[in-house]
Amino acid sequence: MCGIAGVLLFAGGVVTSVTDLAPTRTFASGESVTVSVDPAEKPGVYIASDTQVTYNCSISGQAKLAKTTGSQKVTAGGAEWEQFLVINAPAKGDYQLTCTNQEQAAVRYGVGRDAFSAVGGITGGLAALFLIPGAGLLIAIGGTITVLVRRSAARKRLAVSG
Repeated sequence: MCGIAGVLLFAGGVVTSVTDLAPTRTFASGESVTVSVDPAEKPGVYIASDTQVTYNCSISGQAKLAKTTGSQKVTAGGAEWEQFLVINAPAKGDYQLTCTNQEQAAVRYGVGRDAFSAVGGITGGLAALFLIPGAGLLIAIGGTITVLVRRSAARKRLAVSG
């Protein structure tokens, strides 16, 4: 039973993390969108394109855009999104974000959570996968030892009295 609970919590943690990553707000090249940014949520900018494009993104106010390291991809809504920027904002607020590309290609941009922020959900799911079944196993072993010790003591009492 603990094994099933561990697997379910692991799967739930992974699915929730991936769902949280997917862009919740999408826009086309050249379109300017207002993005509500909370630095605690670690927002990321994603791109969905069938071809490689040269992009240029800008954000208003004191917020800054920084390139991500490595390649973080998530598939959602039938599209493969690749994170390419993170939004570093000094404070919670609304910012104007615009991304353009030079190539004539079907490109969509989106804002979601930073891929590295999902590590917590996946780590929690992994912990549940191993810790809950492990705790169940330890409880079962402890219960078995307790039963064996009590039976042994009961047999000794019967042997002395009989």
